[in-house]
Amino acid sequence: MTPLPARPRPFSSARRSAARLAAVQAIYEMEVGGRRASRVIEDYERDGFPRDTDAPKDPASDKSWFGDVVSGVEKCRAQLDLLIQDALQKEREVDKLEAVLRAVLRAGVFELAERRDVPARVVISEYIDVAHAFFFGGEPNLVNAVLDRVAHKVRGADIGKDT
Repeated sequence: MTPLPARPRPFSSARRSAARLAAVQAIYEMEVGGRRASRVIEDYERDGFPRDTDAPKDPASDKSWFGDVVSGVEKCRAQLDLLIQDALQKEREVDKLEAVLRAVLRAGVFELAERRDVPARVVISEYIDVAHAFFFGGEPNLVNAVLDRVAHKVRGADIGKDT
């Protein structure tokens, strides 16, 4: 009997989740270190994702997703911050948020605004999980609230259709 040809590997959401976590770390590095996205992406491609992301260090990682989010946040940062500010409670300011929290929100808002191929509820859930990787307090709840408000603004009626 002739063996069946190998099927292409199915998309792994774990790879994209790891890419999101690494993207938040890279966005944080860009802000704190004043580095350009192209430089940070180059370093990650050369050295691999940080060990604590559980992402493999090989080409099987979703490097294109990582690069898209990191470079997109750099390119659209001003617009992203406006969307975040509009979604925050009036007594909070984007610039006063902790840098990692800002990175999580910027990455999540970028995906909501620019990656309409991913359901809004998936984006929100993924970035709540990313927030849980960094915070043990109320920050994941803030991420949920901000991303939900932004999703309703940028995705409109489509947010109710996401499941």
